[in-house]
Amino acid sequence: MNILVTGGAGYIGTHTCVELLEKGHDIIVLDNFYNSNPEAIRRVKEITGREFKFYQCDVRDSKGLSKIFGKESIGAVIHFAGLKAVGESVEIPLDYYENNVGGTVALLQVMKQFGIKSIVFSSSATVYGGNNPVPYKEDMPIGGCTNPYGQTKYMIELILNDLYVSDPAWNVIILRYFNPVGAHESGRIGENPNGVPNNLMPSITQAAVGKLDKFTLFGGDYDTPDGTCIRDYIHVTDLADGHVKALNKLDAKGGLRVYNLGTGRGTSVLEMLAAFETASGVKVPVAQLPRRAGDLAVCYANVDKARTELGFTAKYGLERMCVDSWRWQRENPRGMLDEKQTIN
Repeated sequence: MNILVTGGAGYIGTHTCVELLEKGHDIIVLDNFYNSNPEAIRRVKEITGREFKFYQCDVRDSKGLSKIFGKESIGAVIHFAGLKAVGESVEIPLDYYENNVGGTVALLQVMKQFGIKSIVFSSSATVYGGNNPVPYKEDMPIGGCTNPYGQTKYMIELILNDLYVSDPAWNVIILRYFNPVGAHESGRIGENPNGVPNNLMPSITQAAVGKLDKFTLFGGDYDTPDGTCIRDYIHVTDLADGHVKALNKLDAKGGLRVYNLGTGRGTSVLEMLAAFETASGVKVPVAQLPRRAGDLAVCYANVDKARTELGFTAKYGLERMCVDSWRWQRENPRGMLDEKQTIN
């Protein structure tokens, strides 16, 4: 059975592809390279020593999707494709709604057309909004999101729920994951954003390697012990393992399940910065700016359900996250631009 991975050339997508291939699964990857690079596909093949089919296609392209589903034998879909930056979503909300929500609807319509009703969806802790107490649990109310990115994930969860209610043969697993950091231990794949990074770790590592003048710290006056935001950082390899475990949980009889993927521990921005400086031996220059629109003060997970039902527990701590992130950035100072960008 082939697993279609949308957004499979992206940060989390590539790491999940590696985990899938190393666990013996067969995959087909789809990506439009909006915020990724063809070199990533070559490196996944290099790491795993396995070949797989790749299609350059936008998930909003229904005709393109139909050709792929008509040509390939697809058993299930892991859906990553979408725009993902909180701050950017506040600036260009229509792009986020059109890409994330519209793209998912197009994908689901084609899946329905071809009778493929198993999907693992990449959601986010942002769906819990700003009104729930931490740690976040899967049975808490969702909505009231503080930014358009979160709203798109919330809307897609509603769509998936409505789809399942309309047809219980659908087999849906929604993964609400927290803040992925780190990189593959090989140093060959990692977070490689186009342009100025929006996420914490690439901002730190690019400042450390000199690609950015300084690491920008947004807000130092939150109601937290050191005044900076607290997040649940999870190593991207752990996150990828969670997706493989979710795939194995898919039930042919149908169902809809929701799981948090995190560590269950909160770490502040300054704590992460200090951990990185210790792991790398590099003093990172910092520029502090006011709070960024859409950011919550504290966000971390209750992970009991994923541990009990999926058998998932994050293995890696802050030191490993920082060591792997630094190895990736140090060995790839220009991201994936140092090598050929053709797909073999």
